Amino acid sequence: MNKNNGDQGLLYIVATPIGNLEDITLRAIRILKEVDLIAAEDTRHTRKLLNAYKITTSLISLHEHNEREKSALIIDKIKGGMNVAYVSDAGTPCVSDPGYQLVSFAQAERIKIIPIPGPSALIAAMSAAGIPADNFSFCGFLPPRENKRRLFLELLKDDERTIIFYESPTRFMSTLKDIYEILGNREIVVARELTKIFEEIKRGEVIDFIEYYSENKIRGEFTVILSSVKKTPISFTDEDIEKQLLELWEDKNVSLRDAVAHVVKEKGLQKKKVYDLAVKLRLQKANI
Repeated sequence: MNKNNGDQGLLYIVATPIGNLEDITLRAIRILKEVDLIAAEDTRHTRKLLNAYKITTSLISLHEHNEREKSALIIDKIKGGMNVAYVSDAGTPCVSDPGYQLVSFAQAERIKIIPIPGPSALIAAMSAAGIPADNFSFCGFLPPRENKRRLFLELLKDDERTIIFYESPTRFMSTLKDIYEILGNREIVVARELTKIFEEIKRGEVIDFIEYYSENKIRGEFTVILSSVKKTPISFTDEDIEKQLLELWEDKNVSLRDAVAHVVKEKGLQKKKVYDLAVKLRLQKANI
């Protein structure tokens, strides 16, 4: 295993299984065996994974309540020549998990950071959702308090992206009801217990899940994928476009080229159509 900046060690950010222990890469296993120290969100939880793969590397805890203090200690160890791997309880560290402060400190000290990619509930759920994922907004866990959660959802009302978030079983039903009231009865995918024995991925409308979970016990953490808002395109007549072009020319003394560019950008129209109308208008005015 290579060193960085002379005798300085390396920091590995290692993704671990989100449920099924077989979902770990060969590279991740090798790194966890080779490093001098593993920093873990919960050492008891991580020990189960290490035991499964006969990994005997020493462990130290680093979680949200001690991250700043322990990060400084780990950075000192890396600067002293140790290679360290960081793992969260499940999935990819720093994605709705602790670790970002450790990474930030390492960057400030010019320590080389090497990500070891792997499982993520976010990506696993998206791959099985059948909902567009070319442009999405990941919100992590929504605010736990009702008033803040509702305010947060209000901000998403006009978001045209697919929205993804995590939710706990204790708040899941309340969140669904808030979504139904604020964002409407949209299509959603609910993924629960991903990669585990009772894995469940269901697709439907918000009201379907409110009814379903009113009669069935809520278990496990959820990944929720919410379809984007469907906006009705605004249509503009030729008269609307011509009127705005004339206003730009006559009232604001804008050139034909700039007027066309302004209308295209503001209205989201095809440039050729606006340009053709502008040329037509110019010819009409020249013949008056």
